[in-house]
Parts: sequence; structure tokens; C-alpha cells
Amino acid sequence: MASAGPDLLGALPAGRRAAARGAFLWGRGLDLAVFGGSAAVALALAALSSGGALPTWGFLLFVVCVDVAHVHTTLFRTYLDPEELRRHPALYAAVPLACYAAGVALHLASELTFWRALAYAAVIHFVRQQVGWVAIYRALAGERSRVDRLLDDALIYAATGWPLLYWHAHPPRAFQWFVDGDFVSSPRLAAAVGPLGAVYAALAVAYVARAVQRARVARAPLNLGKHVVVTTTAATWYVGIVATDSDFQFTVTNVIVHGVPYMALLFAYARERAREAPRSPLARVLAGGLLAFLGLALALAFAEEMLWDRLVWHDRPELFGGAVEEPLLGPRARALLVPLLALPQATHYMLDAVVWRRRHTRPAQARALGFRYGTVDGAGNPGGEDGGDSGRDGARGAAGA
Repeated sequence: MASAGPDLLGALPAGRRAAARGAFLWGRGLDLAVFGGSAAVALALAALSSGGALPTWGFLLFVVCVDVAHVHTTLFRTYLDPEELRRHPALYAAVPLACYAAGVALHLASELTFWRALAYAAVIHFVRQQVGWVAIYRALAGERSRVDRLLDDALIYAATGWPLLYWHAHPPRAFQWFVDGDFVSSPRLAAAVGPLGAVYAALAVAYVARAVQRARVARAPLNLGKHVVVTTTAATWYVGIVATDSDFQFTVTNVIVHGVPYMALLFAYARERAREAPRSPLARVLAGGLLAFLGLALALAFAEEMLWDRLVWHDRPELFGGAVEEPLLGPRARALLVPLLALPQATHYMLDAVVWRRRHTRPAQARALGFRYGTVDGAGNPGGEDGGDSGRDGARGAAGA
């Protein structure tokens, strides 16, 4: 969901079920467990850790089982759904081909060029996912003011962008996104850290003031889900990048709050979609419930990481075997293989920027995000809460779908 940002479902109306459970995707308790709970676990792990490199168990649990596995859950929104493939055949063929071609070209230029481009694509993906969650909660709560959208977006970009600026301005750090040097470091940026930090603080004050104004003057209900996402985003990005300087602490604060909510969304979507297409491959997997959903993602994640380690990295033989002292592949072979191994995540970044947008929204997706599948007015915008056929969820099209 990373790059969809504020276009996510646009102003799709929250339905009666959403109204009954408040401005939450899946219900107050579950939302707080997914968003607040994942952040609490990440921050607790960072606080309890003495820092240092990510141990083998941490790599297996946080990188393989969360970070890499969440990438593969995108399959439930895309390639495991034959109907979805028939609706957008060019998209699902062109994106991986384009990603691979671009990856090979970048890697032939230099390995660092490839990893740098992938790292910045990943950063955009991570940042935009937080913008997207906030947009969803804003829409669920019926916050239609342009002021709210601008302030929410500005604060999320500040909460993520300011730590990234600090990272770029204070090399070297004890962690990296993918490989050493994938971020461009410039100590000259340090002069901007203080002034932009003041801007960040001012945006945070303005956000709190706006929340108080909505609660006390406008008598609007507390948008708890949105506030949790904003607060946990600010906390985890600050702690993982600025307040601490270790691979372990960066990893836990980076991947848990990104991967866990995404997997929750994909499971909610897959469950809704399986009811619509009970004979699809997606539905057959979902027949096994949450364990089958996670099992497929984890199996693919482990297989991917085993290929990376056996063919490229050779640094975790205790997990994957095949310890070697010399690289197995030459530069040209690596230029063909590395972009291929990176294809799941590159495709995930690109497709995630598209499939959650308003024009791709269909009934299962709307319901998975707590909305009714509403109607479209003459301007191509979502209709009112009950639409033209209020008795049936998903009976009419919405938002250009």
C-alpha cells in the first residue's frame, strides 16, 4: 500500500458496519493491536536491546518472517487472483518485466547504483504506506477538510523525512538499508537538521492543536486510529534512526511496524476476496485460514532468502548452508541474477503504488479497509454513504473501478 497515499479509496463512504465500529478498519481492539501493538513490540525490543548487529534469530524472525514475508503477501492481491489478472493483464506483465530490465541496466552500471536505486524506492514505499494509513483513517472518520489532509501529510513526511535527513547528514551509521553506502551521505546536510527539526516540531504542535480543536469546538469523535499511526510513525522512525545507532534497533523499528499491518490488510483482503471467488487459487489457500496464509508467505520468504544467501551473500550458512569463501558468480552473472532475486520486492513496490488506488477499488478491497463499496456520481467521485443501492454492499461501482 506504500505509494498509494491519499488516493487510497479517496472518499469512499464508510458503511453501516464501519460506523458501528467507529473509525477503524477492523475494529478498535484489532486495529490498536495491529498498529499500536506492533509499534509497542518494536520500541520495547529497541529499548531492551544493547544494540549491535542483528543476530541470526533476529534475522530469521524480523527480516525473513516479517520483512520478506510481507512482500510475498502481495500475491494475494495480484497474481493469485485470475480475475484480477484478466482485468489488468498489461499491468501485471509489464511491471515485473520493466523492473527486471531496469535492474539489470542499473546493476551493469554498478552494483552500488542498483542498490542505491532500490534503497530509495524502498524508502518512498515505506513513507507512502504511512501516508496511506492516515488517509484511510481520515476517510473513515469523515474528515474531509483540506486542512486536515495537508497537515496530516506534512506531519507524516516530517516524521519520516527528518530522521532520514539526520541519517544522510551523520555518516557513518551502524546500519544501512540494504548494503553499505546505498544512501548518499553528506555531512553538509547537518546545517539543515536543526531548522527542519523546528519545522517538524511546529507541525506536531499544529497537529495536536487541530485535534483538540476538532474535539472541543467541532465536537468530532476522537480519531484514535489516525493518532496512533501518526504517533507510532514518529516514535519508531526517531528511535530507530536518530536516538539509537545499531543494526538490531533499526531493523526492529523499521520492519515490524511496516510489515505487520500490511500482512493484516492482505489477510483481510484475501478473506473478503475468497468469499467472492471461492474457486480461485487465493480461496484454496485461504481455506486453511491464517496459518495457511502465513505459511505460504513464510515458505516463499525462506526460499528467497536461501537463494540470496547461497548464490550472492554467503553470510548465514547456519541457516541456509553452503558456506563458501569466494563469490560463486562473476560481475555479469550477478547483473542478471541479483535483479531477478530482487524482483519480488521491486514488483511489490511498484504494484503497491497502483493496486490500492481509487480506480482499482472493488468490493473486497473496500470492505477489507472498513468501507462500503459505494456509488459513483456523475463526476466520477464516490457517492453518499448509502449510495444508490443502500441495501447491498458492493452492488454498485465506486471511484472509477
